[in-house]
Amino acid sequence: MKKVVKENAHILIVDDDEDILVAGKLLLKRKFSQVDICNRPEQLPKLLEQNDYDVLLLDMNFGPGESSGAQGFHWLSEVKRLKPEVIVVMITAHGGVDVAVEAIKKGATDFIAKPWHNEKVIATVSTALELKRTRQESQSLKVANQALVQATVSTNDTIIGQSAAMQHVHSLVSRAAPTDANVLILGENGTGKELIARDIHQQSARRDHVFLSVDLGAISETLFESELFGHKKGAFTGANQDRIGKIKAAEGGTLFLDEIGNLPLHLQAKLLTVLEQRKVTPLGSNTEEPFNVRIVAATNVEKSKLADENYFRQDLLFRLNTVEITLPALRERGLDIIDIANHFIGVYCKKYQKQTLTLAQSTQQAMLAYAWPGNIRALRHAVERAVILSEHSELAADDFQLTNHAPQHSSTAPALSPEAKPIPRETGIGQGQLPDELNLEVIEKMAIEQALRKHKYNISHSAKELGLTRAALYRRMEKHGL
Repeated sequence: MKKVVKENAHILIVDDDEDILVAGKLLLKRKFSQVDICNRPEQLPKLLEQNDYDVLLLDMNFGPGESSGAQGFHWLSEVKRLKPEVIVVMITAHGGVDVAVEAIKKGATDFIAKPWHNEKVIATVSTALELKRTRQESQSLKVANQALVQATVSTNDTIIGQSAAMQHVHSLVSRAAPTDANVLILGENGTGKELIARDIHQQSARRDHVFLSVDLGAISETLFESELFGHKKGAFTGANQDRIGKIKAAEGGTLFLDEIGNLPLHLQAKLLTVLEQRKVTPLGSNTEEPFNVRIVAATNVEKSKLADENYFRQDLLFRLNTVEITLPALRERGLDIIDIANHFIGVYCKKYQKQTLTLAQSTQQAMLAYAWPGNIRALRHAVERAVILSEHSELAADDFQLTNHAPQHSSTAPALSPEAKPIPRETGIGQGQLPDELNLEVIEKMAIEQALRKHKYNISHSAKELGLTRAALYRRMEKHGL
């Protein structure tokens, strides 16, 4: 004889009619793993405290002559107060259908009329159980989504700086963030464009939704539409399932389009169409899907170049730069350099379990005189290296190896002493000369330095000239401490 596999569920039947309780238990035990019965509703609080019921079958009336349903309403409200997640199915006589419908309005899920049909009871309880599980899955997804949203908007980085240039940036952010206006952030590599984009999101009404960052410079042209717009199963070779695009994935939140200046003209046209219509069509689909996303874009391309219609579509630029924020280079931020350095010193002393380190006065002067072509990213790497290598409680200029690039005096960088002098430029391979030491590691480092200087630290252009991907260039920069 084939063994019947019971569904894993805990059911409770509450009725003052012993015949109903026995019949109900015998019927439901065939289908479900555990069925409890109770003929005294006043025991419900204790039972609910001791057990996690999936479905509760509750009679509308208790005691002879009762037909108003008042008792059923009372215990229904108690159940919902004590265990809101329990699914309640009311039991009523045929004449009490109107009362049962009123109970549904008060929180019950369904009702069973007496005398009942076995198939109807099984179907009703099964449906109620499915509803319970759907609600549980929905709650789990909600919690997971909240965790994902929090993960996308949280960051360990802090916006540091009280210089006049940064005060202007903060002012623009505070005024633009509460609106839904698109924002274009301009600035050299390493100036903190994504950090500002996250700050805009955090100060907006979308802060409780996702912040999604997309590096357009890292997406190949052939995958652009699939990545941003999504695709349907079978849309192209390898599309084995439906995939949601980045635009729809950021629904309700903020989509950060980094390196927008590297987007080819023909892809700029496709992006413009989507942003104008506020609808996206996944590859392989004929259906347009509306979206509600705020766009924040960023680029290290100079503003004058963006104004060239042969390089960047002006209609797309107007769509993106409703509000335009230009981040100052680190060399233009005066004493912010020292504040940022001290912040990173604290971070890396903690990370590498070092004693508290300080900056020597001469070191501060050297840092202020340095050009910082890699901006905050370069400063962060320099501080990390200095913390690791330093053998003293005070960090010296030599710990930062600032002679790898040509320093420049910034017009806004204050001098700490009149005797301060720029750090001399180190001879490299910029004049077509090979270094004295023909070490491949040394030559690689110098080649990367030269490419970065040539392209003003534009990672995409430097990587292209070196024959590397952006990711590979970043790895080599990290390797050489650049």
